[in-house]
Amino acid sequence: MEERLLGRTGLRVSALALGTMTWSRDTDEHEAAEQLRDFVDAGGTLLDTAASYADGEAEVLIGGLLRSTVHRDDVLLCTKAGVRQTASGGVVDASRGALLNSLDASLRRLGTDHVDLWLVQAPDQRTPLEETVGAMRHALDSGRARYVGLSNHPGWQTARAAGLLEPANRLAAVEVEYSLLQRGVEREVVPACADLGTGLLAWSPLGRGVLTGKYRRSVPADSRAASAHLAGFVEPYLGPDAAPVVEALATAAEGLGRAPLEVALAWVLGRPQVSAAVVGARTAVQLRGALGALDLRIPPTLGAALDEVSAPATGYPERR
Repeated sequence: MEERLLGRTGLRVSALALGTMTWSRDTDEHEAAEQLRDFVDAGGTLLDTAASYADGEAEVLIGGLLRSTVHRDDVLLCTKAGVRQTASGGVVDASRGALLNSLDASLRRLGTDHVDLWLVQAPDQRTPLEETVGAMRHALDSGRARYVGLSNHPGWQTARAAGLLEPANRLAAVEVEYSLLQRGVEREVVPACADLGTGLLAWSPLGRGVLTGKYRRSVPADSRAASAHLAGFVEPYLGPDAAPVVEALATAAEGLGRAPLEVALAWVLGRPQVSAAVVGARTAVQLRGALGALDLRIPPTLGAALDEVSAPATGYPERR
């Protein structure tokens, strides 16, 4: 698998990252172990998780697999903090205490003394960004994190956080949703990353599974859209706005003799600033399908057609 530099840092990450949002919930220990073995055998290194995934149980599962299935040195661990669970659900909390407590708990669950990349998972409107960045800097200075970044933050917060970290440190990565069905980050986040030298990690590059084409006719009984806890996650991309993009992708895939998911992944991996695409497969079979995209380069004319049909709406002040 191709390795890419994470922005203008020296950290090299695999072009595909293995996402673990479903681990310990829809993906059990045996399926997760098979995925991890296949991923590492294919040259994958970047393993993406979060303290909030399955209430920390995804990290517990990963910690066990790092003792039984692959060696800690074989993977780059990326985890996220800033969303804590309460009796009423998840609450965004990017205060210094919450972030550092979350990081320490993640390290215990993962069974390691450091993570390679630590991200603040969501913007916190109640906590000053200076305080959040101060916690990120402390994680670096204490050695608990080798690199830091943000997840799901807008362009202006990305730029400001980078300024607060410099000159001693660099904002290494921004992890955002990016696919043919979600290109909003191209308006401000991608240009900010290009200017700052920040790598972009694209989560849900398959449009929450919709770009695989499996929802073109119906909702499969074993799919995320049929799951009680994930149906709401998929639903936004099952409407009429997504249909032309899905059909254009299916046509392009047929012309190339490839699967739609391979073309969708290749499109994301070819975008400027993208260091890695985070693939959250539920099963090892799904992961193997994603690994098949690594040798695909989309012809320019086909890429232009996909760009056109999926172009995000723009207006003032991006376009005058």
